[in-house]
Amino acid sequence: MARVVKVFRTLRNHWKKSTFAVCVLSYGGYWLYGKHCDNVLRREACLLAREYGQQQIAPQERLRKATVILNPAACSGKANNLFEKNAAPILHLAGVQITVVKTDYEGQAKKMMEVMEETDMLVVAGGDGTLQEVITGLLRRPDQDTFSNTPIGFIPLGSHNSLSPSLHLISDNKVKDITSATLSILKGETVPLDVLQIKGEKEQPVFALMGLRWGAFRDVASKISKYWYLGPLKTNAAHWFTTLREWPLVRDVSVSYLAPTLRPPDLPLVKAPRPNLLHRIIRRLKNYWNPPAEEPPKVEEPEKWEEQQLSTLEFFIQTHNKNPVERSVCFLKISVQVFVLAFNFVPRSLQGATGFYNIDNEEYEAMPVEVRLLPRKLRFFISAERREQLLSQIQ
Repeated sequence: MARVVKVFRTLRNHWKKSTFAVCVLSYGGYWLYGKHCDNVLRREACLLAREYGQQQIAPQERLRKATVILNPAACSGKANNLFEKNAAPILHLAGVQITVVKTDYEGQAKKMMEVMEETDMLVVAGGDGTLQEVITGLLRRPDQDTFSNTPIGFIPLGSHNSLSPSLHLISDNKVKDITSATLSILKGETVPLDVLQIKGEKEQPVFALMGLRWGAFRDVASKISKYWYLGPLKTNAAHWFTTLREWPLVRDVSVSYLAPTLRPPDLPLVKAPRPNLLHRIIRRLKNYWNPPAEEPPKVEEPEKWEEQQLSTLEFFIQTHNKNPVERSVCFLKISVQVFVLAFNFVPRSLQGATGFYNIDNEEYEAMPVEVRLLPRKLRFFISAERREQLLSQIQ
């Protein structure tokens, strides 16, 4: 008992050192526990991947090939280490033949996609910027109709991963998010996503999965980091100072758009079986003796553009990829007013735009643009758990 009293007396007499030691030990214990949890997640994911790798394949089949576009500069330069520790072992254990292509500078992923060879699946390891460069380079190819059928996997390694919540269950653990996204690629379940084609007057088109944003709130969001020294008050400070400096914040914009049209029907994922030889012979003879009547050529009606002059704080053009399993329509959100339009919605131009706008969280100089919706243009891997969760939200 005397020893216990002596220990407590020593701690009381040296309370500064004791407090510092408790803080260091608490932080060290928390750090070690986090490392242990990360190792457990990696081990479980590798065990699941090994089950896929042990599955037998037919003699005429070959290993699946995957091309990985990795941005090592993502996540403040930690992306390469995160990929090698958490994603690469899972793909190797699953028997996937991967080719990792690392980008060295901004815009290189677009050039890589122009010369990319055919692959079974395409994996994007990075953030919003890397993903946008990949889909832009992919859809700029002359043979993009063929390559757009290649399923795409997204491993969230960037500081901003806007598409990840639509495809995977998101948590506070970076390792869990990466392993979950990698396992969804192995399981092979895909979902079609819409793409926005955004084209200026002179430049080549840029493609986006989430949308275009322009206005006062976008400008404030880009300035929040300048007030880092204010800590939790930096967001409020950015809004306050911007309001005082730039009042009024209302922006004027001219929007031209087409009337809504029906969404094209879903294409079957599995091709219909080919009829037998006798059925094909009978069909050809029938067409030979009784040829079908030729349909008169369709007269293309001129496009009827409608124009509106708007004054708004914020202007959005968004896809419906936040819930890709819901077969609905995309929408144009303008301030607090929501116009629900059908899928061939085409805002023709943003005239009088100044400053910058965001396309999938990437900054571009504002200019008049034409925006076209490409429904279900690309297929992305999605986790089964996230699909069920999104379906339950619809019900």
